[in-house]
Amino acid sequence: MGKKFHFECQQCGHIIDNFDEWFENNQQCPSCGGKHIKTVYHTPKEKLADLVKTEQIESMWHYFDYLPLNKCENIVSDGEGASPMRRWKFLENYARDKYGLILKVYVNRNDYSPATGTFKDKGGSLAASVLKEHGIKEYVVASTGNTANAFAQYLAKAGISASVFVPQDSLRENFVHIGALGQKVYVVKGDYAYAKQLAAEYAKKHNILISIGNLDPLRLEAKKTTAFEMVRQLGKMPDVYIQAISGGTSPLALKKAVDDFAGTDILGQLPRMIFIQGDKCDPQVQAWKKAKAAGFPEGWENDYPVIENPVTLVPTLATGNPVLYPLLAKMVKETGGEYFSVKEEMAVDMARLVAYEVAVKIGPASAVGLLGFFEALKNKALRDGETVFINIGEGVRRAVTFVEEVSYTTKQITSIEDTERFDRKRYRKFVWKPFENY
Repeated sequence: MGKKFHFECQQCGHIIDNFDEWFENNQQCPSCGGKHIKTVYHTPKEKLADLVKTEQIESMWHYFDYLPLNKCENIVSDGEGASPMRRWKFLENYARDKYGLILKVYVNRNDYSPATGTFKDKGGSLAASVLKEHGIKEYVVASTGNTANAFAQYLAKAGISASVFVPQDSLRENFVHIGALGQKVYVVKGDYAYAKQLAAEYAKKHNILISIGNLDPLRLEAKKTTAFEMVRQLGKMPDVYIQAISGGTSPLALKKAVDDFAGTDILGQLPRMIFIQGDKCDPQVQAWKKAKAAGFPEGWENDYPVIENPVTLVPTLATGNPVLYPLLAKMVKETGGEYFSVKEEMAVDMARLVAYEVAVKIGPASAVGLLGFFEALKNKALRDGETVFINIGEGVRRAVTFVEEVSYTTKQITSIEDTERFDRKRYRKFVWKPFENY
C-alpha cells in the first residue's frame, strides 16, 4: 500500500492501492466494478488534535495529512477552506424574541474563498492537485454551475483542459466565466440529468476521466475539512447543521470525517442534520414527508420521486433525481433531524434582510439555506441552548440578475428637487416585513 493512504471498495471491500490503480480502471473497483470507495489514511488520528488548535490557517491544505495527495509540491490552491465562521446575532435575537430560544448561530460563508466563492472550491483544489500529481491532462465535468466554475478555474491553474457540460437553465453568469478561462463549455439543451448523460458519453468517446459525482473522493475528502474547521473555530461540533441540499456532498463528507475519527474525542458526534430545498424542486422533502407520515416503513429510504426538467428560481439547487437521498435521509433520521421546503420566491427577501443586518450579499442558494433557519424555528426543530451551524455556499459574484432583484433603493432623478435626505434605518421595517408572520 501507499505510505499515506489507500482506498477500500464500499461494495466488496477490495483494497485499491492508490489513484493510479483507480484511474487505470476508469474509477471503478477492479474486482467488482463498484464506483464508491472509502479513503483510509495511515496518518495517526491523534495528529488532528494539534491541527485543530491552530489559531489561523491559510487554506484547507493545513490538513494535508488527511487529504489524498502525496507531495506538497503538487498542491493547487487559492486560499479555499479557510472561511471564517461568524456569529450572526440578528438570527439569535430573532430566535430569542419570537420563540424564547437562546441559541448560538454560526454561519460559514464560503463566498470568502478567493477562487470562485462557493462550497466547490475545496473540491476543485483537491481535484486539480491530484490530477496534476498523476499527470492527467484532460478532465470532464457535468454541473448546474458552481462545481463547473470551481473545477474549471483550478484545472486551468494546473494547466489541465476541462470540458464542462451544463444544462441550459444554468445561470448565464455561471458558464460565461468558464469560457473566459479558456475552458470548454457545452450548454446542453435539456436538464441536468441529460447534461450528465452527454458528459459521460463524451468522456467515454475520448477516453477522458470524468468527475464521478458526489461520492467522488476528489470532492468528498476535500469537503470533510469543514468538520475540522468547525472544531477549530467553534471549539466543538455544533448541535445542529443546516444546509440547502442539491446533491449532498457536504453533509456526506461531514459524516465521513466523524466516522474517520470515531473512537477519539477530537470531533465528537454528528450534529442533528436539517436539510433544506426550494419548493419548486424538492424531491427529497417530498420523499421524507411521505416516509415520516407512514412511520418509516421498510425500504422507505429508496422511495423518492424524480422531477424531470425542474423549473426553478434557484438552478444551482435543481437536482430533480436525488440519487443520494437514501444515504442523506438515513443520516437525517439517525441524527433526529428534519427536511424542510421553503418558498423560493422569498430568496430575494432573505438576501435583502442579510444585506441590511450584516452587510453581506448572498446568492440565491445561500438564501434558501438561511430561510431554512426560519423554517426550523417555526417547526420547533431547534432547542434552547443549542449551537446552530448554517453552511451557506455562495455570494453574488455570478448572480447579477439576482442581486438586481435584491436592490431596492435606486432612484432615477433629473434635478436636486427629486432627492430627499437619506436614512437607511427607515428600511428596517421593510426588510423584516416578509418575516413578521413566518
